[in-house]
Amino acid sequence: MLMNQSKIYLFGSEVVTYRSKGAEATRLIRRGAKAGLIVFWAGAMNLFEVAHFVPEKPMYEQGLILLPHLATLGAFLLVFKALYFGGVYDTWAPEGGDGLYPGFIACCFVWFNNTAYPSEFYGPTGPEASQAQAFTFLVRDQRLGANVGSAQGPTGLGKYLMRSPTGEVIFGGETMRFWDLRAPWLEPLRGPNGLDLSRLKKDIQPWQERRSAEYMTHAPLGSLNSVGGVATEINAVNYVSPRSWLATSHFVLGFFFFVGHLWHAGRARAAAAGFEKGIDRDLNLFFP
Repeated sequence: MLMNQSKIYLFGSEVVTYRSKGAEATRLIRRGAKAGLIVFWAGAMNLFEVAHFVPEKPMYEQGLILLPHLATLGAFLLVFKALYFGGVYDTWAPEGGDGLYPGFIACCFVWFNNTAYPSEFYGPTGPEASQAQAFTFLVRDQRLGANVGSAQGPTGLGKYLMRSPTGEVIFGGETMRFWDLRAPWLEPLRGPNGLDLSRLKKDIQPWQERRSAEYMTHAPLGSLNSVGGVATEINAVNYVSPRSWLATSHFVLGFFFFVGHLWHAGRARAAAAGFEKGIDRDLNLFFP
């Protein structure tokens, strides 16, 4: 077997283009299609076998290929778990026990970050870190000349300030779900109707800026920074059904597959037409 910079040769004949353009995208699309085919086939075939299953006859006489495995899992679940394992079976299920180990490690990290990590005692809470992020961005943009009292975001909601469900003035944007936070570094900027616009424009003190900047970058959620911490907080509360998560994840995955197809199809057409731009991958070892 011989291999040069661009091609692999096996027994003197070219087998596969080693550094072909779009190779990684091809592999990704192929594996995605394979996974989708497996899931669709397994589900459809299982329903087919259930519809044609005859309980009076042995499974091996009916040509079943999926139901025997499901029956094995059922035997484990109903017999061995109930009689011998005392309910421990689920975590050691066939082809599922491998998830026990990363799950155990994740639980240890979660326990550590929620109990023993110093930022849990000396740092901000999740809502406080989120509000600190909004406050820090407000201070920064004010220095750049933004009018925080009238600026509108791309969705029409207040980018910096908006109204809470009770009518108070609160920070706008993604952090509005923590609008009822009360913190010592933020309370001096409040008035009888929530955040006071005149105080936000004139009375912000340097110590408040330092405190919010520190809290923004020291969120205790998973010991991550403000972006990662605030983003993972939402996973603690499931607002929608599993069907909604499933449908949304499939839509997002399909959308990005479609966008990736447009990109790589365009690159392939450009390469075929001879006007592709960029680094020549045949001469650059850092590109697949």
